[in-house]
Amino acid sequence: MAELENPSLMPNLITYLSCLLHKVAESNDVNCRFQPQKVSVFHGLTRPTISIQSYLDRIYKYANCSPSCFIVAYIYLDRFAQKQPTLPINSFNVHRLLITSVMVAAKFMDDIYYNNAYYAKVGGISRREMNYLEVDFLFGLGFHLNVAPNTFHTYFTYLQREIMLQPPPSIAESSLSLDRSLKVHLCFNEEESSHQNQQQQLAV
Repeated sequence: MAELENPSLMPNLITYLSCLLHKVAESNDVNCRFQPQKVSVFHGLTRPTISIQSYLDRIYKYANCSPSCFIVAYIYLDRFAQKQPTLPINSFNVHRLLITSVMVAAKFMDDIYYNNAYYAKVGGISRREMNYLEVDFLFGLGFHLNVAPNTFHTYFTYLQREIMLQPPPSIAESSLSLDRSLKVHLCFNEEESSHQNQQQQLAV
């Protein structure tokens, strides 16, 4: 998609995705008090000290994957959240889910990509852990990796519109929106077989 080649778009997209994921994670951190949440291989013992923004910036800088991979990774995260409702994205798992989703997207989308050991170094984890995360992520998705062009367009258009209409919420502002939904997904209820993507409702 030609718009993704715009050099000013990707930094704004990375910033917006970071803020959106931060908001989702904070909301689900609060929700865990009201509903049970499973602990998975993505769950860290403590919250990482690196912010989501800095972590995604690092991935963007060193992964050297195509810009489309970040849109596809976003789609994968939304699918994962919908298929695994007892494993919501929160502050303890968002970093591992991020590095795994980008790696899987790069393997699926790009002709040339780095191996798991490289992504493990980028993500600050061991190669063995990266391998486990990849397997669990694929099973969590039900190996549903294909992204139809109309689905990609729907997600990308939504992100592009949000970036243009408003600046990304700051970390402080994001905490003010926690009452918008008790069960936060990232974007859409995906129906790839439907030709009515424009009528899909935002879940955030």
